Parts: sequence; structure tokens; C-alpha cells
Amino acid sequence: MIRIAIRCDAGYALGSGHVMRMLTLAASLRGQGAAITFICREHDGHLCDLVASHGHAVVRLPLQAAPADPGGPAHAAWLGASWHDDADATAAAIGPTGCDCLIVDHYGIDARWERRLRPLVHCIAVIDDLADRPHDCDLLLDQNLVHDHERRYDGLLAPDCVRLLGPRYALLQDAYASLHATRRARRGRAANILIFFGGADNDDLTGRAADAFLALARPGVHADVVVAANGRHTPALRARLAGAPSIRVHSGLPSLAPLMAQADVAIGGGGATTWERLCLGLPALVVTMADNQVPVARELHRRGWIDWLGTSADVGGAEIAAALAPFLDGTAATTGVEQAAGVVDGLGCARTAAAILQCFAREGVAP
Repeated sequence: MIRIAIRCDAGYALGSGHVMRMLTLAASLRGQGAAITFICREHDGHLCDLVASHGHAVVRLPLQAAPADPGGPAHAAWLGASWHDDADATAAAIGPTGCDCLIVDHYGIDARWERRLRPLVHCIAVIDDLADRPHDCDLLLDQNLVHDHERRYDGLLAPDCVRLLGPRYALLQDAYASLHATRRARRGRAANILIFFGGADNDDLTGRAADAFLALARPGVHADVVVAANGRHTPALRARLAGAPSIRVHSGLPSLAPLMAQADVAIGGGGATTWERLCLGLPALVVTMADNQVPVARELHRRGWIDWLGTSADVGGAEIAAALAPFLDGTAATTGVEQAAGVVDGLGCARTAAAILQCFAREGVAP
């Protein structure tokens, strides 16, 4: 049996996207007979219990002070410990017999950390979105589409590192591939709106979008609002929306796919949900919530695949309402997102899992 360790974190500052996409990849690898162990630090807002509920082993690392790391990754503080302490704790979690593959999905980890784990693993796979630091890995996945995305890791990886680049490798749940085949074109007046800004949403963009929807007050139009059960703004938001019959509030959903399939337009962030929406041909009004989302949103907006409204610091309810109104009136253009759906087919997770298994074979490990 292949033994795989996954190092990733979630939290209010980090968001939930890293853990959620690793749960998707882990499900695919487990389907190929792999035994998965997650190694996660207990940041405020961590998702260790969620990982365990999916049937995976979880090693929980206690939160520590993260000292300054001159010359280290820009997000080094997100490790919740020094890089060498985190590497040693990960090594202890893996154990002296090692594992077949270590998958890393963490902005606070770079080549120094990875080299320290090399003696314990046959293959290191890295999931990245930033291309802002060197890696010592056998395989790198960046599912994003930005300007010059095929070259931005030049000089950061070994020449023989396998590169999986672009949304063809987007880590989506199996349901998206099935729904992709039966997706529909969204034309005419929108009647169902989906609002989702990820698992953190520290700026309460969900509330801004809900207020914008209510301000338009269009009869016969409904909105599904999805929030994290443990989100900072969730209790107050639920209380505010309790008297709005046109809004349904959801949390704890195993997948957004059913709501996306029935929605006519979405309002959300620029993270991993981007590829889910595009896979189903769902038009989206996007407000970026972090600096690393901006290059992706800018490129997708240039291609006409999304409507990027700006950053969370610049977009309020009035801007969201102005962008949403054409969809409710049936005058918004949606041909760009239909083109994108031909690129994001929902099979990226299967492609990535196959590439990881091939990495084992290259390193002499029998799948």
C-alpha cells in the first residue's frame, strides 16, 4: 500500500482552500489504494475535525510563535512555527520508516523545508499558486492561469521536475466532471444567484453581496448564500438574513456543485472556487480577497471568463449591485464563460493523481 503524507493548513488568516483541495486529491489517491495521513497545524479556524470526518488520519501540530525568517517565503508566518521546527515536527509525524510521497500545499514552505524531509520520502509533490520561492520537489502543480504561466517557475525548480500547469489540472471533486458534460448556457434573466466567498471571508464580503442583492429587490429571484459554520461573521449574517424570504443560507455542505449547477450567476472570491464555476459554465462576479488572487483574476477578466470587480478593499455593495443588475435584466454577456468551460473539464484531479502515481514509478516505488 502506498503511504502518502499531506502537509497543509487552514485558518482564519489562511483560508480553507488548501485543505479543501487536498481533501479532493486525497479522495482520488485513496481510490487508487493509498493510505493518507494529513499533518496540520492548529491555527485559529483549523479544519482538522473536517479532515478526520473524511476518514483520514490527522496529526495535529500545536500552534507556536513563528520567528522572523529573513530571506524566507513571504508567507513564512503562516507556518505557525519556524520552518525547521515545522520540518522536524513533520518528520516526526511521518516516522522513521518514512513514506512513499509527501504532498505539500503551503505558502510558508520552500526548498529548505523540502530538503530536510528528503531522506524520509521517495517523492515530493508541491501544490503552489505563487511562483515566489524555490522548491526541491519531483512534481509541481499550479492549476492557475496567469500571464506567462508556463514559464514563471523557470529557475525555481530542478530541470527534471514534472510541471503540471494550468486549469487542465484543477483539483475538482468528481461531481464537477459529471456535471460538466450536462452544463447549460446561462442566457436571459438570472433567477438563481449563488454567493460564496470561501471559508474565511474575514472582510464579510458575503454580507456586502447579500445586501447588494436585497437592495435590487427583484421579484422572483432567489439567492443561495453559503457560509462557513465557524466563520467569524456567520452568526451575525444569519441573524441579518433571517427575515429575507428570497435568501437561503447554507453551511457545512459537502460540495457546492449542486448549487452551482442550478445557479445562473455567482458572486464570490478569486480562489479555488474559480475553477469549479468555470467548469460548469457559471458566470461570476469576482472580488479578490488576497494579493495572490489578483494576477489570476486579471488574466481571466482579460479573456472574458469572469467579471472581476476589484479587490475587497475597493468593492462595496454599490459596485456589486451595479454589476449584478445586468444579469437580472438579461443583458449581461456570457459567451466568455462558455468558452472557459471547454478548457476546465473537471478531470484535473484524476490527471494529477495519475501523475503522482507515475512519480512513484519513476522513483522505483510500486503503486
